[in-house]
Amino acid sequence: MKNVLRNTARLGGVFLFVSALLLLSGCQGESQSPDMTLTNEKPSLELQEQSQVERSAAGSKESSESGGLVNTAQDAPSSDPALLADRSGPPVMRTARLMAVGDIMMHSPQIPSGYDASTGTYNYDGFFAHVQPLFAEADWVIGNLETPLAGEDNGGYSGYPRFNAPDELADALKKAGFSMLTTANNHAMDRNAAGAIHTLEVLRERGIIASGTAASPEEAEVIPMLERNGIKLALLAYTYGTNGIPVPKDKPYLVNHIDDKKIVSDIIRARASGADVVAVALHLGNEYQLVPTPQQREIAEQCIQAGAHIVLGSHPHVVQPDEFIETEGLDGKPKRGYVIYSLGNFISNQRGKYTDYGVIVNLQIVKNMSDGTVQVSEAATLPTWVHQFYSEDGKRHYRVLPLEQIIADKSDPLLPASLYPQLEKGLEDIRKHLE
Repeated sequence: MKNVLRNTARLGGVFLFVSALLLLSGCQGESQSPDMTLTNEKPSLELQEQSQVERSAAGSKESSESGGLVNTAQDAPSSDPALLADRSGPPVMRTARLMAVGDIMMHSPQIPSGYDASTGTYNYDGFFAHVQPLFAEADWVIGNLETPLAGEDNGGYSGYPRFNAPDELADALKKAGFSMLTTANNHAMDRNAAGAIHTLEVLRERGIIASGTAASPEEAEVIPMLERNGIKLALLAYTYGTNGIPVPKDKPYLVNHIDDKKIVSDIIRARASGADVVAVALHLGNEYQLVPTPQQREIAEQCIQAGAHIVLGSHPHVVQPDEFIETEGLDGKPKRGYVIYSLGNFISNQRGKYTDYGVIVNLQIVKNMSDGTVQVSEAATLPTWVHQFYSEDGKRHYRVLPLEQIIADKSDPLLPASLYPQLEKGLEDIRKHLE
């Protein structure tokens, strides 16, 4: 066992936030008692170094500013005059900012909240209006889309246990600023192969890059990558399973499952394809558990050893701690990466202690353009809370609120004064838990 130096992502006292919880709402978000047996597939954890680097097949590269899938064999040298600095002078540094959130869910009560009976259309812009200004400061915004967008004709819209949300959810996510979404999770197959493929089509039409599912074998070989400010980010995504709904035998490429050799191979391929930064999204862990399992910790460290810079966790539906990991890489060199084991719920109908809280991870990426080295130089977490409220016509609505800002202002017309102490306590608890 290699010695691993683990540093918390922020300074401060160490609080092991392991209070015994009686959670009042389950994954379904529509009953008052959670099903604590949903995690029934365990990922393989024996990641092994690949003896050879499989380079990506040659392919075309879409404009990084328009958003596209990149599958390049080499990282072409930049022609930007600003980067052609004297190598003997000070290094030229480029920075970019990544923001990531957790589970984007659509339980049954959320679906009609965006419906306009007069036009027969849906609109969910209100979900994200309060966090949109924050996302505007980021170069990449990533979330875990934990519902298919399978089309109304594919069994109709529904929530738990087999989700299907209107396509207009993707419109709201695009407007909010999301540029990349992970689609490898335990609900990826809720509407079978047709639903998974339709979801990819919906996102592609809106210029949002998806990672973790694929519509064809060729698409499955492509590394999802997006360049911002001269820094190329690759996003890889994997899930522990699909709730027992099998992936068709003739479409094994459809959903990325957590697999030791594949994860290592994909990380190495991403770096060989020109990625400066590799982020790995892992959908696993125990639901509603506030601390990561040994398996979550182990596989996250193995991703860092293989060359990933960032590991983003989802599935527990509550926030779990984050940290920087320093370890020895598969190449024998020191490796350092940022890990958050669970980002919690970003938007859902789940209520109960901590299931209506999440975090926005805010990472600064710095690239030394002189030697190509990259590091995550800053990591901050911005706690969020899902506000459910009713309009005058009795319709239920939802908003994702940035807690620090809302509490500091204390002027939101939809929040009663009596609610602020509860939100202050929630913010304090999340902060202590993360520290």
